[in-house]
Amino acid sequence: MSDPVSCPGRRLFLGTLALGAAAFTTRGLFAEELVRTPAQTEGPFYPDRLPLDRDNDLIIVKDSTTPAVGEITHLTGRVLDLKGAPVRNAVVEIWQVDHNGVYLHSRDRNQSLRDRHFQGYGRFETGSTGEYRFRTIKPVPYPGRTPHIHVKVRKGERELLTTQCYVKGEARNERDGIYRAVRDPKEREAVTVAFVPMDGSRIGELAARFDIILGLTPEG
Repeated sequence: MSDPVSCPGRRLFLGTLALGAAAFTTRGLFAEELVRTPAQTEGPFYPDRLPLDRDNDLIIVKDSTTPAVGEITHLTGRVLDLKGAPVRNAVVEIWQVDHNGVYLHSRDRNQSLRDRHFQGYGRFETGSTGEYRFRTIKPVPYPGRTPHIHVKVRKGERELLTTQCYVKGEARNERDGIYRAVRDPKEREAVTVAFVPMDGSRIGELAARFDIILGLTPEG
């Protein structure tokens, strides 16, 4: 993507998947290694008024040509059940603070500092492979919290999971009460995500992969 903030580039991002679907079609592959993603608190700052622009590109609001401030990150993953089967038609929502540590919420006291070019919230509906993708920023600290991204998964009227994902190698993680509340080492590892340089990016974008394993069986 030569111009990540142009409208054509944004349409390309919204309309395509970077990973080939063929890699994700084997039902139950490595199912014995799957660890259920632990549920975590929604927190007080799920947007109290959803933005008009609710797509999966949080870097650009509507057709603006001004991007949000922050380290551009492509957050991708799959929504799977306990047997490793993809969960289709699940709506994945994310929300997080902007580069200044401000939520898209009227009760965040720092609204005057909010980056108006950062969407703050996005959603994506999974297809047959269970894949989702967002373009956002690498999370930054919030007072009293380590950097994190909130994630919610719904299907129809059912809310399947609310959790958070964290930055691997972030020193603040071990001082964060919500992170440390995940006692099982495997579950903690499951919500700790590597943010790494994206192959081929000329502007220093990052890639982060967070697979979401729901407590469902194929029948459930």
